[in-house]
Amino acid sequence: MAGGDYPEPFWRSLFYFNVYRLIVAVLLLLIAAIWGNTLLFGSHDFTLFVATGMTYAVFSTGCFMLIGVRRQFNMQLALQVTGDIAFIVLLLYASGGISSGLGLLLLATLAGAGLISRGQLTLFYAALASIGVLLEHTFEVLRFDAPVGQYIQAGLLSGAYFAIAWLAHTLARYAKASEQLAAQREIDLANLAQVNQLVIRDMQDGVLVVDERGVIRQHNARAERLLGPLPLERREVRLDDYAPALAASFRQWLANADADAATSTPYNRAIHARFVPIGRSRQVGAVIFLEDQTRIQTQARQLKLAALGRLTANIAHEIRNPLGAISHAAELLHEEGGVSGTAARLVAIINDNAARLDRMVNDVLRLNRGERARRERFGLSEFLKTFVEQFVQVERIDPEVFAIELAADTDVLFDRSHLNQVMWNLCRNALRHCRGKRASIRICVATERAGSVVRLDVVDDGAGVPPEMRARLFEPFFTTAAGGTGLGLYIGREVCEANGATLDYVDRASGAQFTVLCRAG
Repeated sequence: MAGGDYPEPFWRSLFYFNVYRLIVAVLLLLIAAIWGNTLLFGSHDFTLFVATGMTYAVFSTGCFMLIGVRRQFNMQLALQVTGDIAFIVLLLYASGGISSGLGLLLLATLAGAGLISRGQLTLFYAALASIGVLLEHTFEVLRFDAPVGQYIQAGLLSGAYFAIAWLAHTLARYAKASEQLAAQREIDLANLAQVNQLVIRDMQDGVLVVDERGVIRQHNARAERLLGPLPLERREVRLDDYAPALAASFRQWLANADADAATSTPYNRAIHARFVPIGRSRQVGAVIFLEDQTRIQTQARQLKLAALGRLTANIAHEIRNPLGAISHAAELLHEEGGVSGTAARLVAIINDNAARLDRMVNDVLRLNRGERARRERFGLSEFLKTFVEQFVQVERIDPEVFAIELAADTDVLFDRSHLNQVMWNLCRNALRHCRGKRASIRICVATERAGSVVRLDVVDDGAGVPPEMRARLFEPFFTTAAGGTGLGLYIGREVCEANGATLDYVDRASGAQFTVLCRAG
């Protein structure tokens, strides 16, 4: 690792290590200024002691400027530790040698160096300190006839240097392993938090995480769609302010400690709230799951309709053969001569009901096949004109009944046969309920969303759909017509969805309006 690449905690530790060095230098100078050479400090050479202390203080001050550069971390640490050893050995000499006790200051220096450097070169620094102390005592013995027996003290002090260095090295190694483990745990926790956030965001149920004070700590977009948007201008949103009824249920759940840990209570007709404790105690907080009963009911209805579709498809296959036989027999009866008026009416009834059953069978089979859309780009104006011409010819009505209103002549991306099927169904319904006058059925075309969406409306001037029936308009087998199959609107919506479009009923003050939103070509 390069010197400039060391993280800030390393430099901060080096800074405080230098603060300790400056404090030691200033403290030694204060002792010399107050007590002079009456103590062991400076007893051998007081002038050298003071000069070394002042130089030590200047050296410490200069190290602050080097630390501010933030370069060559290892070199700066080696310089500071070497300086410590040199200055303390000089102070040791000026104070009469090993007996002054100043050699103990190097214990803190070696311990600090070992922890700051994470164990690097710690034993080398201990060896330097030991050599310095032993050389100083050897010089004392040779020059001033110091007691040879004090080699034992110097040796013990050197052994303490190595012991402290080894201990610092071991602690630094454990600290480094702990830092790596903590960093890995931090990455794991960040990944887990991101996964949890993605899971919560994409959940079909609303999620609110509430602490023990009822403050909302986390939520997803589904919860806002169910309960309304949270006020973003406030740092803390309490559940009492956001959803008072839900807060009351939460307090009741907290107070009812004998109930199951995860309980579900109805919040309103469409939402059920399920409370799950965060920890072992409910007082820590809870995760509130908001279950959309409408979505659950829709899923159940879809499963039911799928099963019903398979059943009706099988029944439809079984009906076609006897139905064909009935229709063929009715045709033979009609072709026979001498058929009375009553018999002719009965044959007509048979033919009409057989045709109705045949339409129903074809609708069911078409729905069950789920034909894939083959989208193509074509002009909507020409398509509608051709469709209206064919429709009025087949239904034998006055073309003036239709009115085409084009706000924009645009192209659409749709399966032509599918759009033709949808328009036939919508226009047949409109013809059945309109007044049959001029422009009783209006086909309106407009664009939305900067021209990317085409809006196709089929509007009639009839009585409209009663409010109590509007929710069931697109349900299969629901019809208000005596001869209807109840599958037209349902199949029309399925066909639109297959083409990336939508089919909906639009409330109006008078008449009925069905709207198709599809992609522009």
